[in-house]
Amino acid sequence: MSLSFLDWIIIGCYFLCVLLIGVLSARRAGANTGEFFLGGRSMPWWLLGISMVATTFSTDTPNLVTDIVRTNGISGNWVWWAFLITGMVTVFIYARLWRRSNVFTDIEFYELRYSGKAAAFLRGFRAIYLGVLFNVMVMGAVSLAAIKIGQVLLGMGKMESILLAMIITVIYSGLGGFRSVLITDFLLFGFSLAGAIMAAVVACRLPEVGGLTGLFDHPNVADKLSLIPVAQTDSGWQTLESFIPVFLIPLAVQWWSVWYPGAEPGGGGYLVQRMLSAKDENHALGATLLFNICHYALRPWPWILVALASLVIFPDLDTLREQFPHVSEDVMGDDLAYPAMLTFLPVGIKGIVVASLIAAYMSTMSTHLNWGSSYVVNDCYQRFLRKQASQKELVLVGRLSTVVMMILAAGVALGLRNAIQAFNILLLMGAGTGLIFILRWFWYRINPFTEITGMLVSFGVGVYLELIHAKVGFAAEFTPIPDHYRLLLGIGVTTAAWLLVTLLTHPSEDQTLRRFYKLVRPGGPGWRAVLTKAVTEGDPITTHGSGDDLPRGILCVLIGCVLVYSVVFATGYFLYGKLSYGIGFAVLAALMAGILVQLMRNGRTAISQAE
Repeated sequence: MSLSFLDWIIIGCYFLCVLLIGVLSARRAGANTGEFFLGGRSMPWWLLGISMVATTFSTDTPNLVTDIVRTNGISGNWVWWAFLITGMVTVFIYARLWRRSNVFTDIEFYELRYSGKAAAFLRGFRAIYLGVLFNVMVMGAVSLAAIKIGQVLLGMGKMESILLAMIITVIYSGLGGFRSVLITDFLLFGFSLAGAIMAAVVACRLPEVGGLTGLFDHPNVADKLSLIPVAQTDSGWQTLESFIPVFLIPLAVQWWSVWYPGAEPGGGGYLVQRMLSAKDENHALGATLLFNICHYALRPWPWILVALASLVIFPDLDTLREQFPHVSEDVMGDDLAYPAMLTFLPVGIKGIVVASLIAAYMSTMSTHLNWGSSYVVNDCYQRFLRKQASQKELVLVGRLSTVVMMILAAGVALGLRNAIQAFNILLLMGAGTGLIFILRWFWYRINPFTEITGMLVSFGVGVYLELIHAKVGFAAEFTPIPDHYRLLLGIGVTTAAWLLVTLLTHPSEDQTLRRFYKLVRPGGPGWRAVLTKAVTEGDPITTHGSGDDLPRGILCVLIGCVLVYSVVFATGYFLYGKLSYGIGFAVLAALMAGILVQLMRNGRTAISQAE
């Protein structure tokens, strides 16, 4: 697809705006690490919420959704829609807890919650494991999408695509720090969403597609439209083969048991970074709620429509190969269909949509770079190497680590093949650890050895099962195990291992546990033994205010999930032309929203009175 002079002008103006924001923010960001990584802890909820959405709206996201829809239909999206439960738990239970902790990074949490050398080791190891290893894998998957878009839309080679995608991102995120990331995220999200909607409109208006009616009536998409993995037959409703792997397992098991970037049980990573930078607890809660509503209810349908239209234009991989013979075979997959559909865009809109994809890429990469650098600086360099380092030196280390991680991500991107491959690898690497991150706030027995065991076992099991799946090395004689069974096996083995270690080892020191409880006020029965022992020893735990109302929080989680899923279903049925179903789900969503607002008001009143 050739871009016109107008298209390049649009893309050029976009690059200039982003660079200008980075340059203007550089002076303030360089003042200290608090500014460079947390924006001075003064950020409003709406800016933080939009930044969270922009970060998870990456270049690889529409490719991944396209891959899922072409392979398993719309209902296949439950493999990530199920993470809404995780998100709502973070909103109504963990957002306040994180903000109260007042840590600099979520990795610093380990030496707040645990004690001894094991806690220090865990902090340093997790900083490298998540901030570098895991983070680079995520950025590699994101950059893989940039490679495919560069090859399909611009006719560029792998290395050219990577260099173009990365250079501008490194410059503005390295100069402007966290504040420039937030400001550009706000700009990039609007640009990205507009581009996605334009792409969907153009795709549906193609003569071969024939609008929404023609699209949904086309035989190539007839079996892809169900919102849950069931099909209507003459004899009634029939459960599809994908019901267990893409619906039941994600909703029943995956959301609480798997650690995945942006959907960590109990919150984590760049989401926690934004909670910690919020003005107060209410702004942290508001930001995460806005993120979950936009992430799951607002964004998916434009991508889904393009994915369905691609089944009409490019029904299989052979048609993609014929249309794009210059694309490397090692990156040819169903996820390539999304950038392939963008080749039909008219002049002017091409530039906007290509710029929106660049925006999506840059918003995600800049966040991961800044977040990963915060681990390197705060939890490795300053904690273990240079405790007396000046603020200027720490900011310099942060900027240098930004460049190094971008180079490593480029190497990973060149070795990956498709979006689902990266998604499954990341799920396996975190399988079985999610429950640890939920329980460590509410059960005093969770200790550093619990987390170390979960991390090492999940990684080892994930690598072994991936080898079996790929039929390489020593596992070549095995029959590949389906993805969902590999996930369950990984969860089972990892969970059993860390539970056993938890029961066989001692909890953290009493003083550490009491100090943590006083500061965070988690509440719940899991701390009863600590509170009782403190009273017995004449050191009763007193707190400034009481713990949150957990029953109210759990109720808000359930209502919030019904609200967002109702919006997803209402949108789908309105697009299908099934107005009665659409109106029904819209009314349900409005009812849930009213109840949720009232519960949140009552909760804030109760907490303020306790304070």
